[in-house]
Amino acid sequence: MILNPGILSLFAASLLTAIMVLYATLHGVQILRHWDLSSGSEAQLVLERKTYLVATVLSYFLAFQLVSLFLFIVTADNIHHLFVGAMCAVGTLTATPLGYPTLLLKCAGFLLAGLWLVFNHADSLGYDYPLIRTKYLLLLLLAPLLVAEAVLQGGYFLGLTPDIITSCCGSLFSPASRGIATEIANATPLPMLGIFYLSSALTVGCGLRLAGSGSGGGTFALVSALQLVVALVALVSVISLYIYQMPSHHCPFCILQREYGFVGYPIYLAILAAAVSGIGAGWLQRYRNVASLAPELPYLTRRLALVSVSAVLLLAAIVTGYVVFTGFTLR
Repeated sequence: MILNPGILSLFAASLLTAIMVLYATLHGVQILRHWDLSSGSEAQLVLERKTYLVATVLSYFLAFQLVSLFLFIVTADNIHHLFVGAMCAVGTLTATPLGYPTLLLKCAGFLLAGLWLVFNHADSLGYDYPLIRTKYLLLLLLAPLLVAEAVLQGGYFLGLTPDIITSCCGSLFSPASRGIATEIANATPLPMLGIFYLSSALTVGCGLRLAGSGSGGGTFALVSALQLVVALVALVSVISLYIYQMPSHHCPFCILQREYGFVGYPIYLAILAAAVSGIGAGWLQRYRNVASLAPELPYLTRRLALVSVSAVLLLAAIVTGYVVFTGFTLR
């Protein structure tokens, strides 16, 4: 294994997070089976005291889980020079078969952890723990994913040795290669750009409707999930071409490097923030009739919807800046 501060930090954080999530899941199973707020039994009182402590500690670990996605990508990019043939994080991630599965699990973990934090905050607004069963059911989905991520990440880093010969991003996204990355890169650029703007406009419209009238939450959640997929496909197939000003460079990781102004970080942050806040806002609207949440939930839902809309507009502004103000044109 390569000894690197980022790798050691990810190792320690993933191990501690997995342990904490497993403990919280065991507590969540007890809540799902025995929670009864109308009961004054000693067992219920113990559950109420423990759930506040567990949720508070777990929130810190899951907040770091959000950060760990970017730390993982930054670490992979920073050590690419150790591998023959690597030009960016693509080479590092292809150095062992576990690289991209780990990244996919981290992306899924980011989305679910973000949603759990949204639900935990909403639950804290009610005096009777109105969303406690919902958030622990969500934790049951999140726990095995985070444990699997910790295992795969450990196997991935343990398998890295400097003598590995890997490939660059040009070979991964070349027409000669096969796989989903090539299929995405080969999507017709200009129609894909139009789909991106159409999806962005639809997301903004649904978000403003939810923020203004408090209706359309389910539609906004679905549109936000669709916008996540469209934005990622468009980034690889067409947006990256304007950033690199090259007709054949589709890498989604080189945009994180200095020569491109680290523009990848605000792009990815906007994409993920729009998805988490948009899906969270739409999902929370289902609980608008819960009495203990009635005073606070509309404000929280409106704020999340506006965060999602702002993130989509930021992403569209960045893309438009490259499309309009660079000398690169697609034909």
